[in-house]
Amino acid sequence: MRVNHTYGRGGAVAYLAAYDVQRARVFGRTEPRTGIDPFMNLVTQVMSREHYASAKGVFWIVDNGSSHRGKKAVDRLAAAFPNAVMVHTPVHASWLNQVEIYFSIMQRKVVSPNDFTDLAQVGDRLRAFEDRYNATAQPFQWKFTTSDLDDLLARLDRHTADHHEESSAAVAA
Repeated sequence: MRVNHTYGRGGAVAYLAAYDVQRARVFGRTEPRTGIDPFMNLVTQVMSREHYASAKGVFWIVDNGSSHRGKKAVDRLAAAFPNAVMVHTPVHASWLNQVEIYFSIMQRKVVSPNDFTDLAQVGDRLRAFEDRYNATAQPFQWKFTTSDLDDLLARLDRHTADHHEESSAAVAA
């Protein structure tokens, strides 16, 4: 007898988070979807608190997601919070943003395996993890130095040159 497994998709929840690199503090929120309004809700959640509200400058390091891409996003943030400065990571380099380290930890410790009964349970577990994380976290010890970057770029240049020579040789043959 053949039995088919039925899978009922229960929907999705978006988890947005900001990470204070100096204090190892996460500010997160769940939203029914991503977009400009949910992103600005997160920004407001952070920027309405002290010491961010009165800081001379608060740098928002963001990837190139659609909710915060381009000059319109930069202008929108500056209009809402004049002390906020949006900085985009290069394309395919979101690993430079330390909130991605937090997301990786959260993915391994909370989301996988994804055995949730409903979306409310997902949100509850995300918020509970965030609370535990904020109670014990220390700033990440960033070990990628400018020398490391120079070495990486030199290796990439050599690799690119080697492959260019190989493809030129293949065309000539």
